Amino acid sequence: MRFGAKDYYATSERNTFTELAARFNFILNTVSANIDLGAYLSLLRPNGVMVTVGVPSKPDMIHAFALIGGRRSLAGSPIGGIAQTQEMLDFCGEHGVAPQIELIGADDVNDAYGRVERSEVRYRFVIDVSTIGA
Repeated sequence: MRFGAKDYYATSERNTFTELAARFNFILNTVSANIDLGAYLSLLRPNGVMVTVGVPSKPDMIHAFALIGGRRSLAGSPIGGIAQTQEMLDFCGEHGVAPQIELIGADDVNDAYGRVERSEVRYRFVIDVSTIGA
């Protein structure tokens, strides 16, 4: 809520998917872990789109009916180029949007990668470059 959300639903609770069924026009999936894509697609209204930018370590599986049944679309997108990144940074600067990160040392990279694979990361990792080669 401190990030400006008006509502909060835990997707770890199955009733969340029933309560929010067909509620959204668009879902941006930034998760780099395997999730039940069919469950999340059920949250889209007809003609809704889910765009994924996170890349899980294993291929995702999805039943075609999750898309066909509601005329839903699943798309992917690269992170973006320099122009899009600058536009995003300008927007954040103008609106006081700051990242939530976990700062790690260079020696912690392997452990951090394991935590990403186990979906144990709350925010983004940022490597403290002063610890490289230390």
